[in-house]
This record gives sequence, structure tokens and C-alpha cells, in this order.
Amino acid sequence: MSLLNLFSTKEKNKKVSDNLKDFLVNFSIEVMPSTAAKIESFKDILPTNTRIYIAHIEGVPIEEMIQTAKRLQSEGFSVMPHFPARIIKNKSTLEEWITKYQDEAGIDQALLLAGGVNNPHGVFENSMQLVETELFNKYSFKNLHFAGHPEGNKDIDYDGSTNNVDEALLWKQKFNERTDIEVALTTQFCFEADPVIKWADSMIEKGINIPIHIGVAGPAKLQTLIKFSIACGVGPSLKVLQKRAKDVKKLLLPFEPNDFLETLAQHKKENPKFNITNIHFFPLGGINTSADWIKNATTNN
Repeated sequence: MSLLNLFSTKEKNKKVSDNLKDFLVNFSIEVMPSTAAKIESFKDILPTNTRIYIAHIEGVPIEEMIQTAKRLQSEGFSVMPHFPARIIKNKSTLEEWITKYQDEAGIDQALLLAGGVNNPHGVFENSMQLVETELFNKYSFKNLHFAGHPEGNKDIDYDGSTNNVDEALLWKQKFNERTDIEVALTTQFCFEADPVIKWADSMIEKGINIPIHIGVAGPAKLQTLIKFSIACGVGPSLKVLQKRAKDVKKLLLPFEPNDFLETLAQHKKENPKFNITNIHFFPLGGINTSADWIKNATTNN
């Protein structure tokens, strides 16, 4: 057996705690229409009723989003499409998207976010403005998730502070208090657990009790994760990847989220009221790779 295969076998055989198995219940995963099209059957790789987010990247026609949602819904999954505010031109376009999603795919939940676009295509700049149209109430949406930023967001706070992010969170908390819609925060992927725990605890200290679905990168090559992290603005926790890159043995292996998630799971076990309630996977190394890791983790004895 080669040295690389030996390390790979040890990595794959890494035990997963019962705490993490419990924490993985009701996980979600994100796909794009282009990547979803390459999967012959999602029923073969993910548990039925898994929540699948559909990322809406600038330039993707709404028709592709609708067809992907329709397909996943028909295969028995809970589908949550993205609504990126800055690529939606106006209220009538937003209503057109909502009605198409509902009429063709029965969608009643959404992830609302500003979207990775510097210059808005129309009247919307942020997710709060989408909510203020009252269209999600009008069409009886049951779940609305907002983007969360454990490491801040320089697209929102150019000065490196969290002032605007914090102000937006307070708005979302007030919305959560006045609506019957189930609200949650779904975060960008992170790699270091302690700052995430500190951030989550700080939400409670600020009076924000919205459940948090923590973003985690599925298994992927280290260079792939570093590339996506830089492109997506992942900040302080990037040092976890940079430190790993200095270890030749680990540099050869896919990066897996075991250590990050085990720390969070242990913290949740010790603190049952911990406000991180779910795990959301970004399958940066491929959907099948993430699905395999999840299956192995939840069935590993």
C-alpha cells in the first residue's frame, strides 16, 4: 500500500462520535442547477426529505432554477431556492419568480440574501427589502432563511467592522418576533469552531435568538477549499487551511470537516440551548463526495 493510500484509509476510517451523529440529524446541502444535472438520482445518495438549497448565481436563468426545484421536489426533497436581492430587478419580477416556483414546484420556503453582486440590477440591495414587499406573506411561505456571517462580511461592512451586519440582524430578530414564518440564519462555511461558538453566543447576548444553521465545507482538496474561501470572503478561519497546507502528509489528503463539527457537537451536548441547531453543507468537493461523507458519518459505528 502506498503512503498516500495508507493516510487516505486512516482518514476514511476516522470514528465519528454519537454527539456528531445526533448533530447531523436534519442536515441540509446546497446545489446549483449545473451540478444537480450531473446527479442521476438524488434519492440514491441523500435521505428523503433532506432540505436542498438551490444556489442562484448571477446569469443562471430562472427557468433552470425552476426546473431544478421541480425535479428535486418530485424526488421527495424539501427544496429551498435562493432569492438574491441584487439580481432581482423589481417587485413584479420577484412576484413572477415566487408564483413560478409555487405553481411548478410547490415551493414555500426560501433563502434570502443580498447576492454576490456589487451593483444591483434593480431596486433591491438586501434581503430585508425583499421581505418588506410582503410577497412572502402573501404567498404563504412557511420558512425564510437569511444569510449569516460569523466572520463578518466586507461586502456589507467595508471598514471591516460588523456594524451593518449587526443592524441587519436586529431587523431580522424583530421580523422573527412579528411573523408566523419560521426564520433561521444559514451561514457561510467556516473551518474553526471556537470563533463560531463565540459568535453564536454573542447573538444571544445581543437579544437575537434566531436558530443558526452553520455552514460547513464538505470534503474537498485543500487547494479547492482555499480557492473558494478566498473567492467567498472567508476570513479568519482560513488560517486553519493554511496551517494544514504546511503539513505535507495532510496536504495530500482531502480536507474533511470532522474536527470542526466534532467540537461544535460536543459544545451542543454540553449546552443543549446552544443556538446552532443544524448543519448546512457546501459540497465544494462534489455532491457525491459530501453525500458519502455524511452517510459514513451517520452510519459509522
